[in-house]
Amino acid sequence: MNKYGSLCDDFYVNLNLSTEMELPTNRETVLQYFERVQKTYPTMRNFYCREKGDFVLEEDKDRGQYRWCTIEQRRLCSGQVNPDSVEMALEQHRLVLDLAPYMLSLSPLDCEAMDLLFGFDFTYRGNHNQLVAEALGVSPALERLFEMPGTGVVSYEPNITLSLDEDCRTQCRLSIESRTNAYQIRTGEYPEEQLSVYFTARQYGSLGPKTTFVDALQELAGICEDLVDKYVVEQVLHPLAALR
Repeated sequence: MNKYGSLCDDFYVNLNLSTEMELPTNRETVLQYFERVQKTYPTMRNFYCREKGDFVLEEDKDRGQYRWCTIEQRRLCSGQVNPDSVEMALEQHRLVLDLAPYMLSLSPLDCEAMDLLFGFDFTYRGNHNQLVAEALGVSPALERLFEMPGTGVVSYEPNITLSLDEDCRTQCRLSIESRTNAYQIRTGEYPEEQLSVYFTARQYGSLGPKTTFVDALQELAGICEDLVDKYVVEQVLHPLAALR
């Protein structure tokens, strides 16, 4: 089990590489790219095209642990749900990025942005917004609002984005996504759904002449692990896990 597995019900590591130019969509290029990925991960055998033209290669999802990869119009994506370790997921992402320059004609100059996301899902039957407010608290300026009698929290999804350098090219974002709506609160009928915590590190713009996609990924991975371990685990994940 990965080091975050005991903190949540599902943990995943996703890579998104957004491009300025459209990625190739011809049959030969797409199939050859996914065949090369499949050569390393033979269990990725489910291939299909979505209605909007995205190409997908993934493993069976019924085990709860699976890999996936997509080629979209202007985005190359890779993800792994419940990996045995963060490094296992990063190995997959490195392969996807290593293949991209010569199989998809993708240049570091063509990078609009690269994201690495650590996702944490908590399965909870109840008001997600109320749970977040109780577990994480609110700003002192808003505490009086939460003390009003007869009120219920309909929407509370804290998020913050921070710049990690002077030119704002490297940023990180912590966000929480609730899946509770007003109808559920009104009726008191809550399905068992997942409350999500996302921590994303992002590099904006083209890469330097001596920087590869894999180099950029390693930098983002270091940021994610360092900041999640130092700030997110104790202050966000533990309180949510304790109350759900």
